[in-house]
Amino acid sequence: MKILEQYILRRVVLMFLTALLPVLAIIWTTQVLQRINLVTDSGQSVGSFMKLATMILPTLISTVLPFALVIGITQTLTTMNNDSELAVIDAAGAPRSTIRRPLILLGVGLTLFSFVMVSFVEPSMRVNVRSMIATAYADLLSSVIEEKTFRKVEEGLYVQISERQSGRGLKGLLVADSRDPASQLIYYSREGAVDETGKTLVMQDGEVQRKAPTGDVTVIRFDRYAFDLSDLSEERGQARYGAKDKTITELMDPDPLDPEYQRKPSDYPAELHRRLSSALFPIVFTLISLMLCGDARSHREAHLHPMVSALMIALTLFWMHNYATDLTQRDTGFFVLQYAVPILSGGVSLGYLVADKRPQLPAIASRLVAALTAIARRRMGADAGSAA
Repeated sequence: MKILEQYILRRVVLMFLTALLPVLAIIWTTQVLQRINLVTDSGQSVGSFMKLATMILPTLISTVLPFALVIGITQTLTTMNNDSELAVIDAAGAPRSTIRRPLILLGVGLTLFSFVMVSFVEPSMRVNVRSMIATAYADLLSSVIEEKTFRKVEEGLYVQISERQSGRGLKGLLVADSRDPASQLIYYSREGAVDETGKTLVMQDGEVQRKAPTGDVTVIRFDRYAFDLSDLSEERGQARYGAKDKTITELMDPDPLDPEYQRKPSDYPAELHRRLSSALFPIVFTLISLMLCGDARSHREAHLHPMVSALMIALTLFWMHNYATDLTQRDTGFFVLQYAVPILSGGVSLGYLVADKRPQLPAIASRLVAALTAIARRRMGADAGSAA
C-alpha cells in the first residue's frame, strides 16, 4: 500500500474509532441499566453484573459499526477537501483509486468482521446472557436474599424474611400468595428453609390465613408446612432461546422439535437472511460515503454537509432493511427485499463511482436546501452583529 493510501487509511480509522467508541459506550450503558434488576431483585454480586454487562457489549457492535464507518469516512474526506488536500492529490495526477482503494479494503474487512459477529459471536453471547439471568432467578433464596424487604417472586407472589441464617435456613418468614383469584393466602412462620433442589419451601411453627372472595377469613395453625415451588423454579430457571440466539448453522438447519421453532417457524429464515444481508452494510455505507465526498469539490457547491447526507441515507436504508425483516417474519417470500436494500443501494453508489459522477439533488430540493442555508447564514450573521 502506498504512503498516501496509508495516510488516508490511518486518518479514517482514527476517526472511525473516535465515533465508534463513545456511541457504543452510550448504547451499552443504556442496555446495561435495563439489567440492573439482576442485582436489585435477585441479589447477585456486582461481579456477576459486570460479567453480564461484558457479554452484552458484543451484541451491539455490529449495529453501531456501519454508522461509525460513515462518520469516519465522510468527516475525514470532508476535512481533507476543506484543507485542499484532495485538490492537491488530483493536481498531482494521482488516480481516484488512491483514495478509494484503502477505504474499500477497510469496508470489506469490516464486512467480514460484521459477518463473524452476527453469525457466531452475538448468538453465543445472547445464549450466555439468557442462561445467566435464568439461573440467577431460579433459586428462591437468591430472590429474597435481602432481609426485611418484600421481594416479588412472580406476579401475585411476594416473600419477606426477617433473617437469613447459615445454610438455607430462614427466620421470620412471610409469604403472600394471590395468584389464585378464588382465594388470597398469607403464610407466617417463625422458621423456614428451602430444600437443596430449590423446589420446596418448608415452613415451621406458623399459620396460614385464607381470605375468600366473600371476605371470610380462615386461620389455620401448623407445625410444619411445605410450600411447592417446583413449577415456579422450573419456569424461572429455564431460558427460552429464539431465532436470534441461534448460530447461522442452526438457522440453516433448525431442529424441527424445537418448541420455539414450532411456535414461530418464519422467524428462523427471516433471521438468517437478516444476518447475511446486514453484514453487507459496512461495504455499502463505504461506497455511499465515497460517492458523496470522495473527490475534490468547491466549497460553494456544498449546500449540506456530506456527513449529514450520508447518515440520512444510511439510516433510511437501515430502517428499510428492518421493515423488510418484519415483512419476512410474516411471509418468507419477502426475504428478497432484505438483500435488495443493501445490494441495490451499493450498486447505485458503485455505478456513480465508476462513472466518476456526483449525485445531484432534484432542482426543487436543491433550491429548498439553498434557501434554508441562506436563511440560516443570515440569522447567524444577525446574531453575531447584535452580540458585537
